[in-house]
Amino acid sequence: MLTDLKIENVAVIKKADIFFEDGLNILTGETGAGKSIVIDSINAVLGERTSKELVRDGEKSAKVTAFFEDISQNVKDVLEELDIECEDDGTLLIGRTVTSDGRSSCKVNGQPITATMLKKLGRELITICGQHDSQKLLQSESHIDYIDALANCGGLLEEYRGLYHKMLKLKREIASLDSDETEKQNRLDFLEYQINELENANIVPGEIERLKEEKSRIQNREKILNNLYSCYSILAGDENTAGLADNLYALSSFLAQLSDYHSEFSPYVNSVTDFKYEIDECLSDINSEIEKLGESHEGVDEIEERLDVLYRLSKKYGETEEDMLSFLEKAKNEYDSIAFADEKREKLSSELVSLEKEVFDLGCLISDHRKAAALRFEAQVSNELSFLDMPHAKFSVDFRDREPYENGVDEVEFLFSANAGQEEKPLSKIASGGELSRVMLAIRCVLTDSTDEGTMIFDEIDTGVSGRAAHKIAAKLREVSKGKQVICVTHLAQIAAFADNHLLIEKQSSEEETVTKVKKLEDEERTYELARIIGGDVITPATLKSAQELIDFSSSC
Repeated sequence: MLTDLKIENVAVIKKADIFFEDGLNILTGETGAGKSIVIDSINAVLGERTSKELVRDGEKSAKVTAFFEDISQNVKDVLEELDIECEDDGTLLIGRTVTSDGRSSCKVNGQPITATMLKKLGRELITICGQHDSQKLLQSESHIDYIDALANCGGLLEEYRGLYHKMLKLKREIASLDSDETEKQNRLDFLEYQINELENANIVPGEIERLKEEKSRIQNREKILNNLYSCYSILAGDENTAGLADNLYALSSFLAQLSDYHSEFSPYVNSVTDFKYEIDECLSDINSEIEKLGESHEGVDEIEERLDVLYRLSKKYGETEEDMLSFLEKAKNEYDSIAFADEKREKLSSELVSLEKEVFDLGCLISDHRKAAALRFEAQVSNELSFLDMPHAKFSVDFRDREPYENGVDEVEFLFSANAGQEEKPLSKIASGGELSRVMLAIRCVLTDSTDEGTMIFDEIDTGVSGRAAHKIAAKLREVSKGKQVICVTHLAQIAAFADNHLLIEKQSSEEETVTKVKKLEDEERTYELARIIGGDVITPATLKSAQELIDFSSSC
């Protein structure tokens, strides 16, 4: 239940603290006073889309805070899913700030969350029924959603949609195999050319780098040889000078003899011996490299030719050898998929037949659930319409079979007749504004009985309604409010008279600014406000008497 709504710098509302209560909360006020801004503020704190236009002129940001008590188990489950700590006393605090540059931030119990997460939570906290819902009733494609809300087949529908999308994917795959034969052959020829070119190149990972090193060695042969000879001379010596290898051998021998008399020199013998082995290996490698470089070095032309081939291929198929080999693998796979398309098509077609049956069977099962729910829905909505001063109204749900689509295997449309002897026709074609408002209220009442909604908001449910019908709507709103909190924006005194908590939204203007205030009305203030709604600016004893009579009448109902 929403108990406290704080609004700061939202449009014409500079600051407002609105306290809602159990039962029926009524909001009234002159046109343009800011009633819609209160609803916009509630929408914002429920995670709906906002914009910088929400921010009051001259302010840097707007802020809306909502405090809830006695939250439902559904809300607690969503909080747990969103990993938000739930207060032990069942309270919930939501805050949303919108800056003048359009940025938005949301917090739940002090924890930052995204607007998408907030919207998911908001759906469980408050249901807003307004002009959008009336327009939705005029769109026959939306009628199936109302039935699904009662049919309790959400899990089946989710499974159906998974199979349905899998079926669509399979159909697209089969269609891609049925391309023009000439186009297929051209593609095969092109793929064959690419595959042959890459396979004939015998690409080996790391080859480009190895060839570059080999080329560099050959091109710098003289410099490398000079360094090798110098190294060899130092290690092996020459005719006149002993090299490092011979000196190490002599050093090892002297140390061995010395260790016979001084044991502390023994470790050095092993170290020098190991070092001598390493020097010998180095000499061997130097010798081998000198022999290689001493051979003919005409291979640089072949290396450059090979590098040119690899460079040309890399421009077409990928920068590295790995990229080119990956391209080759993909080309082979595509070639096989086209070359063996007939076999694959036959296999996929068999899968499709099986999948189509699964989709159709599951769609029929969902349809059965819907039709059973629709029978209950028809009876309950008809009862509600009778209560709402439409005793001769007929309401039914029309099902039409169709090929499987996103929502199943049937289409749903509401049929309606307001008067006795009048044939039922599509609701969108014959309902007047007042009739549509009552149909929407009736549907909402039926859906509400099957859900755990904590708060319901009716925004201008009285469109096109007056007199006896208005009294009936008011009585129905009060009836609904006995089981849950109801907030209603209205222009009708008949409805406002039934309020358990009457809030006046009024605009106050000065030379400097225009602000909107929200005030709880008591006793005489209520009577005066109802008289204003009845008679406009001129309040007479007669309108005051009428207003009081409405209040007294509502108390007796």
